[in-house]
Amino acid sequence: MKKAINLRMDESLLADLDQYAQELDRSRTYLIEKAVSAYFDTLDEIISDKRIDDIKSGRSEVVSLEEVLKRAGINV
Repeated sequence: MKKAINLRMDESLLADLDQYAQELDRSRTYLIEKAVSAYFDTLDEIISDKRIDDIKSGRSEVVSLEEVLKRAGINV
């Protein structure tokens, strides 16, 4: 199911988007969906780097699976 959103975009970026859409015979929506989906890989890397930094700085801690199970009261 698709849901409509409103998006504000710089005019020059929108013009570029329209040129690509016309050249590829695709809609703006299609190209924006593809771009966002492709950018998720980059966001995953950014989040991973942040989590590593948080662990190194002590803002987060790593808990072993055994400790998680113990805290949950699950005996293995």
